[in-house]
Amino acid sequence: MKSSDLFVRCLENEGVQYIFGIPGEENLDIMDSLLDSTIKFIVVRHEQGAAFMADVYGRLTGKAGVCLATLGPGATNLITGVADANMDNAPIIAIAGQASTTRLHKESHQVLNLVNLFQPISKYSTQILTPEVIPEIVAKAFKIAESEKPGCSFIDFPENIAAMEIADKTPLKVLRHTPPVPPDEKIIQAAQLIQQAKYPVIMAGNGIIRSKASADLLAFAEHVNIPIATTFMAKGVIPSAHPLALGTVGLQAHDYVSCGFDRADVILCIGFDMVEYHPYLWNPEKKSQVIHIDACPAEVDEYYTVEVGVIGDIGAAMRRLTKQIKPRTTTPWKNLHNIIMQEMREYAQNTDFPIKPQKILWDLREALHPKDIIISDVGAHKMWIARMYQAEHPNTCIISNGFASMGIALPGSIAAKIAHPDRIAVAVTGDAGFMMNCQELETAMRLGIAIIVLIWHDKYYGLIKWKQEMQFGRCSHIAFQNPDFVQFAHSFGAKAYRIEHTKDLLPTLKQAIQDNTVVVIDCPVDYSENLKLTEKLGKLVCPI
Repeated sequence: MKSSDLFVRCLENEGVQYIFGIPGEENLDIMDSLLDSTIKFIVVRHEQGAAFMADVYGRLTGKAGVCLATLGPGATNLITGVADANMDNAPIIAIAGQASTTRLHKESHQVLNLVNLFQPISKYSTQILTPEVIPEIVAKAFKIAESEKPGCSFIDFPENIAAMEIADKTPLKVLRHTPPVPPDEKIIQAAQLIQQAKYPVIMAGNGIIRSKASADLLAFAEHVNIPIATTFMAKGVIPSAHPLALGTVGLQAHDYVSCGFDRADVILCIGFDMVEYHPYLWNPEKKSQVIHIDACPAEVDEYYTVEVGVIGDIGAAMRRLTKQIKPRTTTPWKNLHNIIMQEMREYAQNTDFPIKPQKILWDLREALHPKDIIISDVGAHKMWIARMYQAEHPNTCIISNGFASMGIALPGSIAAKIAHPDRIAVAVTGDAGFMMNCQELETAMRLGIAIIVLIWHDKYYGLIKWKQEMQFGRCSHIAFQNPDFVQFAHSFGAKAYRIEHTKDLLPTLKQAIQDNTVVVIDCPVDYSENLKLTEKLGKLVCPI
């Protein structure tokens, strides 16, 4: 058989069901081998879209999403999505065709050193130089990509190697790393510190979702009556209406949830990745004692000096701590939770137009089932989603936060629907982010993947406008024009609606769900609320 046949067999052996990508001259043999494979190849319209799809697929399933490009510009187009996945700890395998090894030593058409190019944005970056090593390379790539902390493995596959014949090689047995049980002494130390704390707070990070430890975390928090604040990427590990939910941290402003950290004497950082929310923002005086509970040791940072590190399986740590600590009957944070929930409901009946961000998110929550999935793009709307969208289950609100790349929502929603075809998938995006990968509407239509694209329309780079107004009191070069989004969607064969009255948003969302096809909703947004929020938070007096 050909080397490319062996390569595809190894992918099948790893459980790969989908590859997102674009064919090219230097991956012709792989494309031909895929014709005889159980793997479904998803042809996309831009390699960045392929990488974002693999990124979100990996994050939602825990299995590495796979994307494929040709050499040169095809490979470089993968970079933004790959970097996003790697920094957000989503498992992903990126594969690129490459020129024959007979011309890699010299200046040659479309040739770049892809291994070196991808090395800074991956956990593992390698080139296949002989067919015999294919089973080892593929097995290692998946093992590294899917092990804590997950990320990208990149494989460069030269075209002459892919075309070579090879015999007597089979895929290796799939082996995955299992995190160890945390040491007893660390459990005891952490339990003593928690038991003595007067105002403990939990900072829940994305590692809890990756380790599927949300239920264990919630049982622990309820047992000891400790409130939970989540990072952007951990939304949903505790239902937003739960009395121990303190909301989401991550805004670089003093929000209600910050009041809990101001008073905290012990902060339990559980599954917390430092890229999610820098410690100098929530422990600026370095006065809080930090308990680090994660599968991996803590990053070194002067504002994150760990008092106790509990390293190993997060779920096991939660269960053992629950048994070790005496239950608490009261919590000092109940009033804070009630204030946060009251604010969530404040704009439920608002009829102002253009629509306020708070109202858009209220209606979106009303329209969706608790297990439906929204994918947030990056922009001003992301800040509102992080703060106001009420996620009830893990991985139902996907936010790009470490790399924070615009353009992820539309391709990400396609991947979400592929991963969970029984759920509604909504891309929530600004008009700027939508235009960055709007070509993937064709991909969704061609494949019959029903998604909803909710565009917050204001004709500005809204988050930058917000920052400029706060810092300088004026704006610089952030305005643009848009196509008619309704006609644009129709040109792809998709359905589309333009919101012209606030009262129409909720019924339009419900209709879009019933349409069961690709639907674009053009929704004008009132971003004057941005500075109002800034002013409000600047005057916030903690109610505890």
